[in-house]
Amino acid sequence: MAEVQTTYTTDIPVGFAGMVANGETSNRLTRTVETAAGIGFGKAVFRGTGDHGVTATAAANTFMGITIAKTDQPLTASRDADEYAQYDSAAILNEGVIWVVAGEAVTDGAAAYVTSGGAIVDTATDNVAIPAVFDGTAASGALVRLRVLRS
Repeated sequence: MAEVQTTYTTDIPVGFAGMVANGETSNRLTRTVETAAGIGFGKAVFRGTGDHGVTATAAANTFMGITIAKTDQPLTASRDADEYAQYDSAAILNEGVIWVVAGEAVTDGAAAYVTSGGAIVDTATDNVAIPAVFDGTAASGALVRLRVLRS
C-alpha cells in the first residue's frame, strides 16, 4: 500500500487562512462572488457592482470583510479547494478575529491595508485602508490574526 504521508512537522499549525480565530463575538454575512477568477479564503472583499455582490478589487470605502474558509467546498476542474468560485455565496466576516496570510512583515496593533494585488499589509502608501488591525506580529507569508473592526 502506498504511503500517503511520510513526514510530519513538530508543531500542529495554529490555523489556516480564512479560519475564524476564536470564539469572540463576531458578525458574518454572505455575498455573491463577482470576481471571475474566484476569491481565496482569508482575503479582503469589497462591494461589487451588482446587488449582493463582492469582488476582490480593492476600493476605498467599500470594504465588506474577510472571506471565511468553507471546508466542504466541492473540488471540480473549475474550482480550487481553497477558494470561492465566481457566483458562489461567500461567507464573510465583517467583525471579529480571523486568520490571514501577512503580505509583508507586520506588527501587533498595526492598522491593516490591502494592496492592489489583494495582499493584507501594514503599509499605508499606495494601499487601501480597511477597518482592521493585526492581532500579532508575523513575517511575510506567515499566518497572523486580523481583528476586523465593524465600521
